[in-house]
Amino acid sequence: MPLVSLSSHSVLLVVGVAFALISSARAAGEWQALFDGKSTAAWRTLGKPADAPVAWRVEDGALSWVKGGGNLATRETYADFELELEWRISPGGNSGVLFRVDPGAARPPFSGPEIQILDDSTHKDGRSPLTSTGALYALYAPKTAAAKPTGSWNQLRLRVQGGRVQSWLNGSLTVDAEIGSRDWNERVAASKFSPHPQFAKAPAGVIVLQDHNNPVWFRAIRIRRL
Repeated sequence: MPLVSLSSHSVLLVVGVAFALISSARAAGEWQALFDGKSTAAWRTLGKPADAPVAWRVEDGALSWVKGGGNLATRETYADFELELEWRISPGGNSGVLFRVDPGAARPPFSGPEIQILDDSTHKDGRSPLTSTGALYALYAPKTAAAKPTGSWNQLRLRVQGGRVQSWLNGSLTVDAEIGSRDWNERVAASKFSPHPQFAKAPAGVIVLQDHNNPVWFRAIRIRRL
């Protein structure tokens, strides 16, 4: 077999490509801080120019809702990922964490699914398991009630890979669902999302912290691609 001669430029190119592939593989499993208690650089406000300042304020190491602040969205989009954060809700409050949301969506809840954050004890949505804390909003009730008393910090872990969605609240599995499955499709058809064919169809999208006009706080937010 004849020997193949490579120029120094070709060698550098091959090495560079190999290094890029290794770096990409590493990056896929590495945690990325979305909020470190100080900087809001990883976030933008949906519906506003990308360079507009984020209205939510940083308060005692947490992202704190500001009236009229709007929905916060990650600057990057994510397909398969694992997200971890801590949240705290106000008395009677309502919020949520949405995923695979179209960055251009006028109404994020009709674009990407939502993990519900709620004061179950006083908010009307707490009367139904389908819209209670830890639910995959309006579709899957939480498998267990794992929320701490209102005003306490709660830990959320969300894993989305392919069509599978798993969510844990304070260490307890609350949601295990498969987007696009027969069960999923039947639930969507019977829900408020049925008139919105784009719901949960995007293979990737932004993570959204919902402004539901109630005080809510988020901290220790990190994500890694799968």
